[in-house]
Parts: sequence; structure tokens; C-alpha cells
Amino acid sequence: MDFYHEGSVDFQQRFDGTRLAKRLEEIRVHKAFWPDEIDQINGAHFFFLATAYGDTVDCSYKGGEPGFVRVIGPATLEWPDYDGNSMYRSLGNIKLNPNVGLLFVPFDAVSARLRINGKASLMSDRDRLALYPGAKVIVQVECRFIYKNCNRYIPRMELQETSAFSPKNGYSPPEPEWKSRDYAHDVLPSPERFKK
Repeated sequence: MDFYHEGSVDFQQRFDGTRLAKRLEEIRVHKAFWPDEIDQINGAHFFFLATAYGDTVDCSYKGGEPGFVRVIGPATLEWPDYDGNSMYRSLGNIKLNPNVGLLFVPFDAVSARLRINGKASLMSDRDRLALYPGAKVIVQVECRFIYKNCNRYIPRMELQETSAFSPKNGYSPPEPEWKSRDYAHDVLPSPERFKK
């Protein structure tokens, strides 16, 4: 699999970007994590996940306490999928098309964005799930391409507090307010059906 496809190459040629695109691929694109990238991922509060299947394309926010997403190998990372709205758009896409894109953005106006393209797999082994409080499934990604982008256009923002809904050891997150609304409360998944 090449880093660029014919669509990218067409625009590179049209706007005289071929030389720069090749140079960036040579010096920035890699297939194993650099030490600072491991620190960035392991310390992340969130990232954005892109998935697709056919005409269904989805971009999702994935968040939790720092350490919820972990580098577990030279080119492998994983994170837990937590309780959500039962739509399973990301997991459903991954089940049918394992190709994913991840974007880590530190909103400090200084650090580089980290982009990852890879192939995801879904795991529900009890012992593995036990490592992640609140996990229903673990998503593991074998990275094909890892690369950084500059911080241009990224605003400086500060974290005020972490989400009270993020699962962690010894803590039971509150129920989200939307689960008590008229349209939702009588059709929520049964807790008994959720078994690891």
C-alpha cells in the first residue's frame, strides 16, 4: 500500500506539490512510533477516529482519562470502547472495513498533530477487557503509516477539567442526563445483556 494514491498525486501535480510531498514522505512518514509519539498517545485525553464502510463515513471523538489509549507495541495501539448511545457507528464500520484513521491534536498551539493510518481489530477477551474499567470492546490498531503535521491553525486551548463520565478504577461514572429523556429511558440496553 502506497502512502499517496492517484487522487493525492493529481493535486500534488496540479499545485506543484510533488517535490514537497515526496520529501515529507521520506522524512516524516514512518511505520513505528517515535518515543515522543508514545508519550503523546499514552498521555492523551482524547483523539478523533475516522472509519468508513461503503457510503457510510464517520468521524468520532474518543476520550477518557490519560492512559485510556495505549501504545502496546512498536506500531500497535489500543483503546477501550465505552458505554455510548448504542449506534455503534465506529465499531460497525470497523467490523466491515478495518481501515481507520486516527488524529491526535494537542490544543496547545505548539505541539505537532499526530496522524495514524492503520488496520483495526476488535477484541472482547475477558482478561484483556479487565485491563480497562468500563470497556465493552477493545479496539487494537496495527499502524501502517504514522506521521506528524505542524501546529499551524491549531488554537491554544486549556483543559479545565476531565469528564466526570470517564471510567477509571474504583469509580462509577454517573448516568448521562440524556438516558432519562422520554425518547430514550424505555429503550436503553439491559445491563444484564452486557457481559464481558
